[in-house]
Amino acid sequence: MKITNVEAFILESPYENTAPEGSEEARGVKHCLLLKVSTDEGIIGWSDIETSSHVGVAAVNAPAEPFFEGLRTIVLDEDPFDVERLWDKIYRHSIYYGRRGVAMQLLSGFDIACHDIIGKAIGKPIYKILGGARRNRVRAYASTLFRPTPEAIRDACAFYLERGFTAIKFGWGVFGQDPKLDIKLVEAAREAVGPDIDLMVDPGWMVDRSAHDAIALCRALEPYNIYWLEDFMHPENYEGYGKTKAAGVKTRLAAGEQEATGWGFRQLIQQGGIDVVQPDITRCGGFTQMRKIMWEAEYAGVDVCPHAWLTDLNTAAALHVNAVLPRSLFLEYNVSDNPMLREVIGNPVQLEGDGYITVPDGPGLGIEVNEDAVRKFCVNL
Repeated sequence: MKITNVEAFILESPYENTAPEGSEEARGVKHCLLLKVSTDEGIIGWSDIETSSHVGVAAVNAPAEPFFEGLRTIVLDEDPFDVERLWDKIYRHSIYYGRRGVAMQLLSGFDIACHDIIGKAIGKPIYKILGGARRNRVRAYASTLFRPTPEAIRDACAFYLERGFTAIKFGWGVFGQDPKLDIKLVEAAREAVGPDIDLMVDPGWMVDRSAHDAIALCRALEPYNIYWLEDFMHPENYEGYGKTKAAGVKTRLAAGEQEATGWGFRQLIQQGGIDVVQPDITRCGGFTQMRKIMWEAEYAGVDVCPHAWLTDLNTAAALHVNAVLPRSLFLEYNVSDNPMLREVIGNPVQLEGDGYITVPDGPGLGIEVNEDAVRKFCVNL
């Protein structure tokens, strides 16, 4: 089998990436990048990619020039089964303009698409390729933005509980603007859901915090028994994470959605001392690096909970990883109201009444892409 084409599609939402006043949910991202890898046997692999979509298209289409090639030039006529060799080839050929950022994110999406092709070629789901499932259902948490008032937080909690979620994560939004309000919002959430629903807090790494600030925040939130505090420092501030952990805070510390590669996560785990690593499969290096990240986490005795906040292509990738983990915590589920993200999927995953989502068991990712919807939202055809 040979790769015959790599195409990148910029999807554009009709809505801005903001929460309309009074709405129950944010609209989600304005743009989304889809990657399509075609082969000479008619088998196609797909991935979405959390990146700057317009920059991503340039990184796919860049002309041939040694060590500055675009992704398409690097992989044409290659065998998509050769995921380890191809990962290394793409990484080496993009070092001068990448190593991290868009180049790594495109490499991640390509690797996911190759695994999708492999699964379709052999008629097996990706969890079989990763070593076999330990579970076929994963508990989902609603991943949403902080609302601006305690009353709005209570309404949001009621909404997600009615939908069947047994865990909720509030993040970003107004959090970090007023420390007293921050605590009131979390207090309102805990009061609204009671003691048995898991709550997570994502304070946003765009807020500049010292380790002292982070420790104070952890201790202020301890009475509300949050499951974890996520990405509360700059992604490169490994020392700050480490100081926070060394202070003896009781709350789990989670991080890693901006991290990449097995060696990057080794540094985050060893230096940062975090309890939960959160690799986004479209950013960390795809399934090829995810296998290495899982090993690093298992060796260090920390949990893995993939970050996933795009279409159900990303959701499905996270489900396959959760299926094979020795211990699965949650599936992050993007609850944003965005037709661009929903309509491009022909067979969306479904939240079941007890708050779980079943792992797709079709070939590859087990997700069908609606190419008519891709054309509808695409702005670079």
